[in-house]
Amino acid sequence: MRVGVPKEIKVDEARVGLTPSAVVEYVAHGHDVLVEAAAGAGIGADDAVYAAAGATVVPDASAVFIGADMIVKVKEPQPAEWAQLRPDQILFTYLHLAADPAQTQGLMDSGVTAVAYETVTDSRGGLPLLAPMSEVAGRLSIQAAATALQKPNGGRGVLLGGVPGVPPGKVAVIGGGVVGTQAAQMAVGLGAEVTILDRSLPRLRALDDLFHGRVRTRYSTREAIREEVFSADAVIGAVLIPGASAPKLVSRAMLSEMRPGAVLVDVAIDQGGCFETSRPTTHGDPTFVVDGIVHYCVANMPGAVPLTSSEALNNATLPFGLALADTGLAALGHDPHLREGLNVHAGRLAHGAVAESLGMAFVEPEQMLAA
Repeated sequence: MRVGVPKEIKVDEARVGLTPSAVVEYVAHGHDVLVEAAAGAGIGADDAVYAAAGATVVPDASAVFIGADMIVKVKEPQPAEWAQLRPDQILFTYLHLAADPAQTQGLMDSGVTAVAYETVTDSRGGLPLLAPMSEVAGRLSIQAAATALQKPNGGRGVLLGGVPGVPPGKVAVIGGGVVGTQAAQMAVGLGAEVTILDRSLPRLRALDDLFHGRVRTRYSTREAIREEVFSADAVIGAVLIPGASAPKLVSRAMLSEMRPGAVLVDVAIDQGGCFETSRPTTHGDPTFVVDGIVHYCVANMPGAVPLTSSEALNNATLPFGLALADTGLAALGHDPHLREGLNVHAGRLAHGAVAESLGMAFVEPEQMLAA
């Protein structure tokens, strides 16, 4: 199969779909890899490195889209990209369609088979291709919160770790999954006072064991969220419903009860955000203020550390990508976990949670692939 890697064109996105070491693996499996010139610049891998790995470096994205049977990316295709997709291609990347009806329609119109990293599952019910970027985003969320809390950046002027004789800052983490756990670890490491809210008692027990009492765990109810948000210096939105839009857990009305200059970091912004006042921002202009509360809502947080992020992502995606390259659509039939990643095929939606969020019809993947 001919596998194509275009340069990412989303604003402030420097990750790359395949690292040079991943290219070596694809080539070893007998595949041709087309890499757009300068696609790896953000991770310090120039065209010569990709050529040495066995890739064919092509001059522009058009050459990639025309020449490839499968496109491997990081972020969702932009309008100029989905216009170049075609029915005989596989697209393997993050999509986050639940919050993006325009992209959804664009992919359906193209006829492409789109497999989303974020809905591929594993035997334990996890999301193995979302997890590495969730780990990165969770850790970055505390760095972002600490920076936004500085007075010159509009924040309260609170040092999360405090100093001797001065209490540490308070961090409320809504969601105890991968993002929330990583955020809590970073916040605890800085010396902050941390509370994690979640609706799973088994998960709260596991977090209590993991942190040995260094964090407070609390069952997530509306009242619990209100109490923790109102007393926090920083709130991390780390809620995920696979494939679906994030629930809005902090309303605009609640902002007036928060501490002036407190910070909301919405890691769920790719799925529409879990704060009512959230809107996507960029690394170049990451924050905005609503009713005195600083919002950090960068939609591609891991893009700030592209080298770490690209390597971590490729470690997870490689076996699934090779399966698709080796056997094509048959891989979706053989692996039920990879099949969960199928979001669009032959002009139709194939994922129930995405369809429900968008108010659209869908066809079960098994039925679609059998047609």
